[in-house]
Amino acid sequence: MFTQFSNSIVMAFQSLLSNKVRAMLTMLGIIIGVGAVITMNAIGQGASQAVASQINAMGTNVLLIFPGATNLGGISSGAGGSVHLTEDDANALRKSTWLSYVAPTVGTGVQAIAGNSNWATRITGSTPDYLLVRNWPVVSGSNFTDADARTGTKVCILGKTVATNLFGDGVDPVGQSVRIKQEPFKVIGLLQEKGSNSFGQDQDDVIIAPLATVQHKLMGITWVNNIMASSISAEATTPATQDVTDILRQQHKLLASDDNDFQIRSQVEIAQAAEQSTATMKNLLSSAAIISLLVGGIGIMNIMLVSVTERTREIGIRKSIGAKQMNIMLQFLTEAITLSLVGGIIGVVLGYIASSFVSKSNGWILVVSPSAVGLSFAAASLVGIFFGWYPARKAARLNPIEALRYE
Repeated sequence: MFTQFSNSIVMAFQSLLSNKVRAMLTMLGIIIGVGAVITMNAIGQGASQAVASQINAMGTNVLLIFPGATNLGGISSGAGGSVHLTEDDANALRKSTWLSYVAPTVGTGVQAIAGNSNWATRITGSTPDYLLVRNWPVVSGSNFTDADARTGTKVCILGKTVATNLFGDGVDPVGQSVRIKQEPFKVIGLLQEKGSNSFGQDQDDVIIAPLATVQHKLMGITWVNNIMASSISAEATTPATQDVTDILRQQHKLLASDDNDFQIRSQVEIAQAAEQSTATMKNLLSSAAIISLLVGGIGIMNIMLVSVTERTREIGIRKSIGAKQMNIMLQFLTEAITLSLVGGIIGVVLGYIASSFVSKSNGWILVVSPSAVGLSFAAASLVGIFFGWYPARKAARLNPIEALRYE
């Protein structure tokens, strides 16, 4: 039996090599289908890891609270149009038992100057809790204090990108001075490097300073742009969101009939939005894979039927010297499966190349799971068996006398 099977494989490859172009065109649907399966899986896994990495980089169980829109006479002002969040709102949120840290935040673009170097970056003003919410340690120096945030002390902490461009790579900037809008700031800390987020933005291109300092000395405002908070655990995100809503509605003296004049975004919502986008892409690729495999299977059936017609006399000769129906059927079925598997191998290689390109383009980690490769080969084998069975059966049932007479 093993010898018969190995002979069938040898004959299958000889048949494919004798019609290389036809075989390649026949395998095209299988190649595209299997490649789409590999790419789909890699995109799904890579996107999931990117989302998880992005959420971890954002901080621990983060809630983002933004000012909402007002609506006067049916005209919406847009988010933050005339509604502002304040430090009083942040202080009220600190009473929530569902929140561990609360950080009111402001920010603006600035030109930082140190000696003969300068760098356009963004400065964020907040409280010491900001680095705790963002889960962002200081690798050199220290964080500023609550007193600094209240009194407007002119100190700052630099991100890695800013420190490198102002003082040089590998130089510890702690103790140095940086001028921002003609105001001298003493550098008291250097942040741990975070790298780019999933949108390609450099998270290390930032300066962190006390809230009151940025509010009054750089921006000339009394409100805050947003409030970042951290729930006590990942499971507490939903009740924390509800508690924040209740506290802010009370703070803003909103009636039961009034809409919220603020917006709350959580990591759960961010993850769900990313997963929905990934799911849409996976569904599209899945549809393409199914259609391609179906087209490839039809192509295999068509070419095998042609092969049966072309080799009718050969089948008649084999039957006349003692070949059984099972021998003929096994030969043609093996050829169909071989077509599918060779196409599957090429599809896996092309799928890996396509996945690598997509991953590098989006800054994702390339993840091609063995299960996806196994699924691809299983799908290719099933396509070969399903669509190769009818031509193989037709060949096996040929009448040997009529087959010998065929011209």
